[in-house]
Amino acid sequence: MKVVKKDYADKRRRMVDEQIRGRGVRDERVLQAMEGVERHRFVPERMKECAYFDEALSIGEGQTISQPYMVALMSECLELRGDESVLEVGTGSGYQAAVLSCLAREVYSVERVERLFLQSRERLEMLGYRNVHVVYGDGSRGYEKEAPYDRIIVTAAGSKVPDKLLGQLKEGGILLMPVGGAFMQKLLKIRKVKGKVLEECVTYCVFVGLVEGSKRN
Repeated sequence: MKVVKKDYADKRRRMVDEQIRGRGVRDERVLQAMEGVERHRFVPERMKECAYFDEALSIGEGQTISQPYMVALMSECLELRGDESVLEVGTGSGYQAAVLSCLAREVYSVERVERLFLQSRERLEMLGYRNVHVVYGDGSRGYEKEAPYDRIIVTAAGSKVPDKLLGQLKEGGILLMPVGGAFMQKLLKIRKVKGKVLEECVTYCVFVGLVEGSKRN
């Protein structure tokens, strides 16, 4: 019986051309990262055939792997050039962290769900993403040990940006976070300029909620 090899590389190329470049993402480094990172390795086995669909997918524990376009858009909004230190709040499957690892110097990613933390840490190590450091804890508190950060990205929604995260952002840095209610949020791009916080709404979105409290980093 002949085994047909799945052409995931072709699916990634089409994903980038149709879902990402076709919807306005122009940063070539981001486009290359999205084509290079194998999204099918970050989804449950039963969902591999859906890995390059234009949608978020469940990864268990009430969490999701974000829509490819949203991962690309948020990555582009961070304006990464390759020498930055990035904090990610909400590792999930590790997919966004893997993309960021191609764009930044170091990525510190905090996950509060123990099963997802263990799985994503093992997966990223196995796939060779050596500049990603996965931490178990409450991401709303940030990760003080490596602060301050050039960039902070929050992949869960809250009613406001936690003060601790703003406090760990460098002068001139950028923080991205979905802010709003349970069913609709604004993706805010926040710059810290001379001690002031400047906000810009990038788009509207829907993310799972940010859980705060109890775990100390």
